[in-house]
Amino acid sequence: MKLDILMVGVGGQGTVLSSNIVCDVALAAGYDVKKSEIHGMAQRGGSVVTHIRIGEKVFAPTIPLKSADILVSFERMEFLRYSEYYSDNMTLIQNTQIISPPSVADGEAQYPQDKIDAVQKSLKKVIEVDAIGKAIELGNQKIAGMVVLGILAKNVPFEKSAWEQAIRDRVPPKTIDLNLKAFETGYNI
Repeated sequence: MKLDILMVGVGGQGTVLSSNIVCDVALAAGYDVKKSEIHGMAQRGGSVVTHIRIGEKVFAPTIPLKSADILVSFERMEFLRYSEYYSDNMTLIQNTQIISPPSVADGEAQYPQDKIDAVQKSLKKVIEVDAIGKAIELGNQKIAGMVVLGILAKNVPFEKSAWEQAIRDRVPPKTIDLNLKAFETGYNI
């Protein structure tokens, strides 16, 4: 098995936590895993990207160009920044939440909805979710990333119980039940 997952988002959306959970799940299943992350100004709302490579033996932590199997975008347009990684068979899992970059918030630029629509049409499979809306329904918008993670889990060949255990191991103890509910919500979409 070979699986290359690119996870992208904006600081504070749970991209790094989610990527750590993916790695834990793959390692528990006996696979070699390499991960690379870049989150420079993430604490100030900047871009975050994590490469996750899973296989029998993985030699490099970054996904080769045009090779991503799955791209998980925690923010609606963030996936557009990484088009060089799109493969012909790539699945896009996309949260519909919009976090406007400063140029859009200041009125200097427009949010690229037309480009988002055009690129989505060119991809093999797109799964969209209003993860922030689902998280708010569950009582806490901070768990939106777990909704997205649940969708990813449903689309990769790892046992659901391994995901649940990895979540228990990674989130603060007082938030385990809520995070598991969010994961279950995403898993059932």
